[in-house]
Amino acid sequence: MTMLPMMLTDIDGMLATGSNTSVFRPFVYNIQKSNGLMLHNPNIGWTSTATDLGFEAPTEYKDPNIICHRNGVNAALSATVTAGSDIELQWTTWPDSHHGPVVTYLAACTNNDCSTVDKTTLKFFKIAERGLVDNSAVPGTWATDELIAAGNRWTVTIPSTIASGNYVMRHEIIALHSAGQLDGAQNYPQCINLQVTGGGSDVPAGTLGEALYTETDPGILISIYQTLSAYVIPGPALYSA
Repeated sequence: MTMLPMMLTDIDGMLATGSNTSVFRPFVYNIQKSNGLMLHNPNIGWTSTATDLGFEAPTEYKDPNIICHRNGVNAALSATVTAGSDIELQWTTWPDSHHGPVVTYLAACTNNDCSTVDKTTLKFFKIAERGLVDNSAVPGTWATDELIAAGNRWTVTIPSTIASGNYVMRHEIIALHSAGQLDGAQNYPQCINLQVTGGGSDVPAGTLGEALYTETDPGILISIYQTLSAYVIPGPALYSA
């Protein structure tokens, strides 16, 4: 298992597994850079100026900030993971009132270089999603509740069928506690550079980050304080081999 260390809005660590176990240096969220950016992982995690409890609102869905969070800057290095293996993402904390889905995407990097890729050109395909788990009692049990119960950890499997190469992983929680009104949902995207080895031949089509969601998607504009018969997880369809 490969493990990545997160503040409230950030991934705090990652643990990846494959034929060989590799443990990566934990994310560092308390180091101040000279330009004012706080480093959440100076190696493989993209930096962001969202050092508070900041989120991206639906009015920002057409803005580059929705891609890898506020003013996201490329990480210099990549974590090597094996296709078909699991990655465990560790958040530092998550408030239990912020119910919602957890979604994860990958995007192949242009020229196979994630350290310099223009984030607005990345085309993301969804590799994992989980939303409403149990609707028996309002506001329901959500993926975020499972994340909290697991010690603020979330496990994602890298598809075994995708081509080897360098990818940006976009891991995101969408909080719905205020989503009953327009512009009320809260997106917390995080990006990590991965080098996938031992892959297959699939090169999935993707969606630009600024086209993943709209403000009125049924899974974005929704009140969770009612009995829901179903919940439509936002974003493009889940990738399948």
